[in-house]
Amino acid sequence: MARRGPAVLPMAMAVALTACGSGTAAGGPAGDTGVPGTVTVFAAASLTDVFTSLGEELADRQPGLEVRFNFAGSSALATQITQGAPADVFASANEAQMAVVTDAGLADGDPAVFATNVLEIAVPVGNPGGVTGLADLARDELAVALCAPEVPCGAAAEDVLAAAGVAARPDTLEEDVRAALTKVELGEVDAALVYASDVASAGGAVEGIAVPEAEQAVNDYPIAVLADAPNPEAAAAFVDLVRSEEGQRALADAGFRAP
Repeated sequence: MARRGPAVLPMAMAVALTACGSGTAAGGPAGDTGVPGTVTVFAAASLTDVFTSLGEELADRQPGLEVRFNFAGSSALATQITQGAPADVFASANEAQMAVVTDAGLADGDPAVFATNVLEIAVPVGNPGGVTGLADLARDELAVALCAPEVPCGAAAEDVLAAAGVAARPDTLEEDVRAALTKVELGEVDAALVYASDVASAGGAVEGIAVPEAEQAVNDYPIAVLADAPNPEAAAAFVDLVRSEEGQRALADAGFRAP
């Protein structure tokens, strides 16, 4: 069962948590050992849908396990972890933000890349701005959303735009990719650079325009159990599920590429 949890982490910034709990599951498939307690996963916003589904699956298999999520921009999550936020797992939308955590000695072992992603242009249904490619993001009359430069999708956008020789004119810089996508879904902007997986997650609410230059800024997604994980067994179980054949199928279905 998915539900919204309270913003309770002891830090200056309030954090919204999503929880998937299972206290009545009667055992799972072979290999599941039953890991009770709570596991808290800090994950990039672009992983919201697929990780929530995987968390529900893990909770169903593990009697008494609650899987809690904090979805946000990877840079914000890395900052929260280095400032002492209690978490078991970190999944970043690029390796640079994972390095913030590993360089601080806060990862248990080497992170593993479990997926990749590229940017697409998302436009409202019907494409009222007549967007056909990256060059249109420089048009004065269009409202454009990009991710902030410190966020992985923003860093990738800078690389893609530079490769295309386009000086975009963003009207808003968002703190995570889902916020940029929401601007398109609500019709508040004519276009946004988001991940291909986000376009897929929106279903028919937006239209996606592939850009060849995106292949020059492919984002690797690493995941790691954290060194001070309150529940390392459950953390390892979640990471194993993400990297399993089942997890990889779920990621592919959600629009991610294989690592």
